[in-house]
Amino acid sequence: MNKTKNLIGAFAIIVLSTVCFTANAQQLKVPVPSPSATIKQSVGLAEVTVEYSRPGVKGRTIYGDVVPFGKVWRTGANASTKITFGEDVKLDGNPVPAGTYAFYTIPDKDEWTIILNKNLTLWGSDGYKQEEDYLRFKVKTTALTNKVESFTFNMFDIAPTSVGMELLWEQTRVAFTITADIDAKVMKNIDATMATDKRPYYQAASYYYDNDKDMKQALTWINKAIEINSKAYWAIMLKAKIQVKLKDITGANASAQKVITMAKVDDDDAFVKQAQQLIADTKKK
Repeated sequence: MNKTKNLIGAFAIIVLSTVCFTANAQQLKVPVPSPSATIKQSVGLAEVTVEYSRPGVKGRTIYGDVVPFGKVWRTGANASTKITFGEDVKLDGNPVPAGTYAFYTIPDKDEWTIILNKNLTLWGSDGYKQEEDYLRFKVKTTALTNKVESFTFNMFDIAPTSVGMELLWEQTRVAFTITADIDAKVMKNIDATMATDKRPYYQAASYYYDNDKDMKQALTWINKAIEINSKAYWAIMLKAKIQVKLKDITGANASAQKVITMAKVDDDDAFVKQAQQLIADTKKK
């Protein structure tokens, strides 16, 4: 009887130890070979988001070997890379509706094919079907002087309605431009808000200035903004810039001088320097 009890006890200890070992093993976290990453950038009135995994070179030859030429690539590691556009955009001039797409590429020595695919469920490129593509277009490659160890998506040349997207790995760079197609929407919004009691004169004038619209209208609106808040030297600075575009150099310099006087009182060196630079630039002209 005692022998049986001892056997049962020993078995219980083994089971308990196994359960504890398994539980501890499930709690163990280790670094993954290709860490996941997310990048976001506001473009236009919404965001562009890329979700991907970042493999490393690790002493290997990447393009033409680890990543074969002429074959569809997941453009990263693990699950297929995803790119999300918060509003309608254009990729190198190609229209793309707002939404999320799987981002694939076909690398080659001198140019790549960029692919947006509608199937978001795939692990890598397994099961990829060309008929599910929304868009394909080609871009040239650029050789890098320095080696990039980890595969990288990067956004550059960031502007209010556009951004450059580049893919960097090993010593290869591929880039294209994302443009937010929002001008018609913004102009419609401006027309609507200017018909209300609370008119955003400064914002409307800024948009007209930044996008080379009707500068006379922009000047009218910025004057209204200054009437509402005569101490807003940032609005007077915008007026000076608009006057430059209207070739009213005398008026632009007078506005810039006001900015310098008012910004000095507020210890705002950034606006002082900006106004001084405008005056210096107009003298060169």
